[in-house]
Amino acid sequence: MKHHRNVDPVIVGLWLALAVVAIVWIAPFFFILLTSLKTRPDLIRTGPYGLPTEIAWENFSKAWNRADLSTTFLNSAAISFTKVPLGLLISSLAAFAITRLDIRSRETLFLLFAAGTLIPVQVALGPLFRMILDMGLLNKYWGILLPYIAFGIPYQVFILRGFFRTIPRELDDAAKIDGASAFGLYWRIILPLARPALAALFILDFVATWNEFPIALVILQRQDSWTVPLSFQAFMGQFGNNYTELNAAIVMAILPVLIVYLLFQRYFVTGLASGAVKG
Repeated sequence: MKHHRNVDPVIVGLWLALAVVAIVWIAPFFFILLTSLKTRPDLIRTGPYGLPTEIAWENFSKAWNRADLSTTFLNSAAISFTKVPLGLLISSLAAFAITRLDIRSRETLFLLFAAGTLIPVQVALGPLFRMILDMGLLNKYWGILLPYIAFGIPYQVFILRGFFRTIPRELDDAAKIDGASAFGLYWRIILPLARPALAALFILDFVATWNEFPIALVILQRQDSWTVPLSFQAFMGQFGNNYTELNAAIVMAILPVLIVYLLFQRYFVTGLASGAVKG
C-alpha cells in the first residue's frame, strides 16, 4: 500500500513567494533584453512587452561605439580587478590581526573600522576632491583606487572579523606547534577556510566598484578616464530617447557583473549559508 507524504503548506507557500519575488526581479531585465533586440519602429509597434519581429543586433554595435564602451569597459575592468583583490587582501590582513593576534586595544581598532562604515560617501566628496587634487592624482587610476579601497575596507573588515572568529582557535595552536609564523597561519590556514566569505565579498565589492558613480564623477573628469557609469550618463544625455540602443548598452554593462557572479556563485552561496555576510 502506497503512503502519500503530506505536503507542508508552509513550504509550498515559501516556494510560491520565492517564485513571485524571482519573477519580479527578473522581469525588468527580461524587458530590457527584449527592447535591446528591437528596431525603433518595432518598439513603437509592439511596445516594451511584445516580442521583436526581427532581431536588431546592430543596436549593440551602435551603442558600443556611441558610448565608447571599448574605452570605459577597459577602465572599469582595470579599476575593479585591481581594487577588489587589493582591498580584500588589506581587509583580510586587518581582520586577521584583530581576531588572531595578541595586540593591545584590538577592540578599539575594530570600532574604528566599524565607524568607517557610517561615513556617507557624499559627505566626503569635497575633502576627497581637494586631497586628490593636491596629490596630483586627478584623472588617474590611483586617484580613484585609493578612495575606493579606503571606503571598502571598513565593511569588509567588519564582515571578515565575524567570519574569522568562527574558525576554531585550536587550529592556531596546531599551526604554531608545526612552526608556522603568524603570516603562515594567515596564508595557509585562515585564508583557505575563509574562501566562501572572500568569494561573497568579491562579488559584492565587484558590483559596487563597477557601478560606483559619485566618486568617479568627481575624480575622473577627463573622458578617456571615464568608467562605464560615467559613459552611461553622457550617453543618456545625447541618446536618451533612443531606447533600443540605450537598453542594448545596459545589457552589455550588466554582462561583466553577471559573469563574475556565475564564476563565484558556488562560493557565494556557501558564504551566505555559513554566515559570512552577517555582522
